[in-house]
Amino acid sequence: MNHTKQGRNELNEKLTFLGSLLLEKKASNVLALDVSIYSGAFEGMILASAGGNRHARSLADHVLEAVKENQLDYLGMEGYQEGEWILLDLNDIIIHIFLDETRLFYNLEGFWTRGREIPLKATGGEHA
Repeated sequence: MNHTKQGRNELNEKLTFLGSLLLEKKASNVLALDVSIYSGAFEGMILASAGGNRHARSLADHVLEAVKENQLDYLGMEGYQEGEWILLDLNDIIIHIFLDETRLFYNLEGFWTRGREIPLKATGGEHA
């Protein structure tokens, strides 16, 4: 893991970019966390809620399109068919797209309370 100031800035920028993509497409309760000092498997996590299964799949599609356009790492996806909890593995960042009731049930926010929250806003545009 890269804990240098430059590494943290790059992680923050990537989390902000990916989080803004979800906000653009009307995801709710989007939370971006830097968990780099607590996780050996990944450095950042984004949690987002979707209005329904179709909306969840649309959010995942939107993120994956931007990942491809910006040549970001992509290792895989789980849960797309069901659309209740879609997990996107972007190597150093994991994105969880939930339906509200699934998000409440698993309460990942409660598990990662010590993660550092990264402020988000819908901005769009290209990844730097």
